[in-house]
Amino acid sequence: MERVLGITNPISEESARLDDLFTTETTGLPEAAGPQLIRLHDGDRFDLRIEPVRKRLAEAELRMLGYNGSIPGPTLHVDEGSEVTVQVTNDGDVEATVHWHGLRLENRYDGVPHDTQAPIPVGGTFTYKVQFPDVGFYWYHPHIREDFGLEMGLYGTIIVEPTDPSYWPAVDRQLSITLDDLLVENGHIAPFHRSGPNYTAMGRFGNVMLINGETEFSGEAAAGEVVRHYLVNTANTRIFNFALRGARMKLVGGDSGRYERETFVDEVMLAPSERAILDVMFDTPGEARLEHRTPDHVYDLGAFAVQGDSTAAAAASFGALRVDPELTAEHQSIDRDIERPPDKVLAFVASMPLLYGDDVAPATSYACPMHPEVTSSEPGTCSKCGMQLLPKRSEGTPTSYACPMHPEVTSTEPGLCPKCGMKLLAVRSEEPGPVSYVCPMHPEVTSSGPGSCPNCGMKLVPADTLPTTEPTPSEDAVHHEHQDHEQNDGLEWEDLMPEINRASEPSNMRWMLIDRESGAENGAITWAFTVGERVKIRLVNEMESDHPMHHPFHVHGAGRFLVLSRDGEPESNLVWKDTVLVPAGQTVDVLLDVSNPGLWMAHCHIAEHAQSGMMFSFNVSRRDPAEVAT
Repeated sequence: MERVLGITNPISEESARLDDLFTTETTGLPEAAGPQLIRLHDGDRFDLRIEPVRKRLAEAELRMLGYNGSIPGPTLHVDEGSEVTVQVTNDGDVEATVHWHGLRLENRYDGVPHDTQAPIPVGGTFTYKVQFPDVGFYWYHPHIREDFGLEMGLYGTIIVEPTDPSYWPAVDRQLSITLDDLLVENGHIAPFHRSGPNYTAMGRFGNVMLINGETEFSGEAAAGEVVRHYLVNTANTRIFNFALRGARMKLVGGDSGRYERETFVDEVMLAPSERAILDVMFDTPGEARLEHRTPDHVYDLGAFAVQGDSTAAAAASFGALRVDPELTAEHQSIDRDIERPPDKVLAFVASMPLLYGDDVAPATSYACPMHPEVTSSEPGTCSKCGMQLLPKRSEGTPTSYACPMHPEVTSTEPGLCPKCGMKLLAVRSEEPGPVSYVCPMHPEVTSSGPGSCPNCGMKLVPADTLPTTEPTPSEDAVHHEHQDHEQNDGLEWEDLMPEINRASEPSNMRWMLIDRESGAENGAITWAFTVGERVKIRLVNEMESDHPMHHPFHVHGAGRFLVLSRDGEPESNLVWKDTVLVPAGQTVDVLLDVSNPGLWMAHCHIAEHAQSGMMFSFNVSRRDPAEVAT
């Protein structure tokens, strides 16, 4: 059964030059295979090839990319403390690297172009030494044009087995599961531009749900069987809320190992790149259906057929909820960290000229978001990293400013509203005022004057500037109310402004990570840490932004972190993480345990946000040997 959220109008040929689009040709391509499970031991060598494949989904035959011809790529099953050699050959459509997501490996093998390695040219190879110091579930994917590579199918998973056989609860078997979506239009994957990402406002939401690369999961289980599910969200932007109706689920692990306390759960929410490890007991014969649950819909992802009786023994201990002693000790030791001021404050902010102006006059200067010293008087790409150069902010000065919440508050200079503290916005006094304003995401929210949407916090725009089309609901979705979720939860479950999102790209939609101490943005941030430090970082997803939106914040292998608190409320159940979801308007404090020297990246893991500049790199130096000896 095809799982489609709604049909989106294809991009017009008038809006993009054909020679700037990646090919969709499938003639002569091999058919995509399903993923293999590859067991590797310390010292083993493995070949990984990036190559185009042909994949059929419902009536569409799509050109995609696979690792070793499969979507997802091979699942690598390895041992804690081992090291393997992986030789990557790039026969794909664009330069490539492979990032080993979540692994605290040697910095030069992290897969970040120019920071840690030169890009692998089409037809070229690169050899990675991949270390696995931590038990858990990890994955690998591109870090050049991640928006393109992930959507096209370049992702694979890694299961790291513990040396301690009692580390995990007993199970009868285990599965690796990827959750994804794909945007298909007129029988092809929606166009990508070679010059840079599109759909940068909200990220590329798909209209076809994928689980392990297929539109429907089909599995079998015996009644009484316990199966470990290793879950990862590999989507460009979509949040998944996973459930298994008709079975019992126990959450035992997250990004990097086990939770402090095992818990029984009804559903698990995963932002892009987050992982969860669920032990599932199939205790009722019949069907157990895999679902993605949102506040408005339930999306069916397939089912297990549960029949017969299990002769295995794992069910006897399934009801036990174990406690991790190491994380319990960590929990007792972080009280001071919860209370102390943060070492760093990082704000998430959006500037959206596409809706709010400042994109009328052509830019006179362009700069790389990762290397701001690389500038040009014309559009182009960065000579150091290949990223698209972005227009620099206009130096022009408007003649009048007003508060979007209190339009009676005006000024001839930039500033803040004395009533609410919001930034005053430029006003074009020569233009006649609109008769009504509307929220771009919630068109039912209207006003006779400027203001902000009470549902999502976006600034209202003149009603005549918005397209008239609205997203259509899924034909496959089971309409279902979920009282466990709040509509105003700071999360965007669907693309609520598809035409605006389609028109967005880095020149008219700017995502920023801002260091609140220095004011530096994105690639200009120059944090530096030392191995052994524990750094408290406050992540502030500001509502005073052109487009308040959730962001999954990811830190590469410099270390791993614990979530200390969310909006001041201490985290009750700890797990080591490399990615944390920060909803719009929320403040999250994390404690980064810095353990690995090198130049490491941090970024939003919505692929289109990262590729449009929402990223920076920071240095970690080794500890002074004399200090270590002391």
